[in-house]
Amino acid sequence: METTKITLKTLAVSIFAVVGLEIADRMIGTGHILPPLIGLGILRLLEIFLLTGICLWIEKNIAVIGLASKMWAGFLKGLLWSACFAVAAVIIAGALYIAGMDPVVFFRHPLPAAQARHPLILLIVGGVIAPVAEEIFFRGILYGFFRSRGIITAIVISTVLFVLPHLNGNTIPLTQAVGGIVFALAYEKEKNLLTPITIHCLGNLTLFGLTFVC
Repeated sequence: METTKITLKTLAVSIFAVVGLEIADRMIGTGHILPPLIGLGILRLLEIFLLTGICLWIEKNIAVIGLASKMWAGFLKGLLWSACFAVAAVIIAGALYIAGMDPVVFFRHPLPAAQARHPLILLIVGGVIAPVAEEIFFRGILYGFFRSRGIITAIVISTVLFVLPHLNGNTIPLTQAVGGIVFALAYEKEKNLLTPITIHCLGNLTLFGLTFVC
């Protein structure tokens, strides 16, 4: 991966755009005008189009964020990474069960009643749209910029910034922390953003599915 992939201008404009959208969303009160999940889905779609537009405007292409040729290869690699991740999760769950603990507790994410009533919308927004937006920003742009400072630095900074919005009080969300590291490693290894996007989407869909089933 090139060390000058994302410029400071792209990073600054992208952060300004995302923060601006988030502030505008809260000022307008989209969650009060539309169902919360619908509002969130629209917000994340706007972020996707805005961030890719910024890359096209400043960098002149979207290859700088790993969205270019060989997208199917990235998708297939994502499936392979996800399968390995799933095997590791099963092994960990088995070890927890043998130790007398309920492994589902570590993977279940309690949902607000409003979200739980709309499982299909939740799976579309939380399982597909949101992961795409997050990967473009946190891995494509943030990781891509800090990669010039070294792999470890880029992984740490992009993962910490990815975890912060998911904090619940003083509790560090282990799922997001591990996920952020895996997504960054997958992007570094495969040089294709569709790989971490695929892992992220499948991971979210699995976690939400466990929440509804268990």
